[in-house]
Amino acid sequence: MDLRPSPSRHHPARQVSHLQLAVPFALIALVTLVDVLAPPEVHLGPFLVAAPAVTASFAGPRMTGFVGRVAVLAQVVVATTRTSLTDLNHTFQIIALVMISVFVTFFAHLREVHEKELIQLRSVAETAQQVVLRPLRDRMGPLGVASVYLAAAAEARIGGDLYAAARTVTGTRLIIGDVRGKGLEAVGDAALVLGAFRAAAHQEAELSGLVDYLEAAVSPDLDGSEDDGPAGDGGESFVTAAVLEVPDGEPVLHLVSCGHPPPLVLRRTGGAERLEVSHPGPPLGLAGLVAAPVAAQTFPFAAGDVLLLYTDGVLEARDRDGAFYPLAERVAACSGMHPQALLDHLCQDLLAHATGNTLGDDAAMVAIERTV
Repeated sequence: MDLRPSPSRHHPARQVSHLQLAVPFALIALVTLVDVLAPPEVHLGPFLVAAPAVTASFAGPRMTGFVGRVAVLAQVVVATTRTSLTDLNHTFQIIALVMISVFVTFFAHLREVHEKELIQLRSVAETAQQVVLRPLRDRMGPLGVASVYLAAAAEARIGGDLYAAARTVTGTRLIIGDVRGKGLEAVGDAALVLGAFRAAAHQEAELSGLVDYLEAAVSPDLDGSEDDGPAGDGGESFVTAAVLEVPDGEPVLHLVSCGHPPPLVLRRTGGAERLEVSHPGPPLGLAGLVAAPVAAQTFPFAAGDVLLLYTDGVLEARDRDGAFYPLAERVAACSGMHPQALLDHLCQDLLAHATGNTLGDDAAMVAIERTV
């Protein structure tokens, strides 16, 4: 789910209302009438340039050019009515009106071309998001699942936040993570992590082995040894991640934290619990710098409990006073909500909290409920 409006896949032709179109034509009619009736020393013809200029603000080049031609025709009517077309004053007014109409029509054309390119780029970004960040199924074994991705900028629609899930013979494995950095490099690293997770989630018997596989898969690119990796940051790129396994037959979950914010569990009995692991591992890509074995920790996860995974873009959203979003407090007040309702509520609350309804960083959330 993405709460931002989906870009159109069609030509970016503007939907112009009849009321909008009435404005420049009414202006032309008014100026023409007043100019014809005005005393000889009063000339209102220069005001006609406002008609094509106003049209260019909301319409395309064709309509702008048409309004410009109507304005020129109106100026010709004024000239022939008051004096003649050979009158020097009216001649210069007509020439100036033609030139300005051509200019604003050309600028309307440039804007339309730019809008078309922007729509195409947004469409490509949306397609990339659907390919790289595949939607999660709402049912996975005994789990009900919902997910949301909130891009900090509507134009981006995809960034370094990631999540994925995979069904195994014994349960469900999930990952949520956040690539350090932004732009195409972050998207590439996110795709690398997700690809490695999908490849190994069914192969590695232990959760620690899956994390080791992810570390081995991303380290070559993230340490700058690859030609096209994000080497521009001096080898300081990494991925924070939480990797989980929820067995089908046990009311527990197993968690490995690689420098990622701790998940929250909304207990069916009420209240939100933060799942703090005793020995968190380093972010993916930095394990070579820290000699620490990766180990999974087990937490209760009974029927009716709802697990919330999230990235730091949620926690770092600030209000006008600079206060961070109090996620744990807001989640604790959502007792009894199912995953989709929980995310809908949190997204609206998060955007309302953020200054100008705009996030400073991309944010992703996944909610999982054990139903049985």
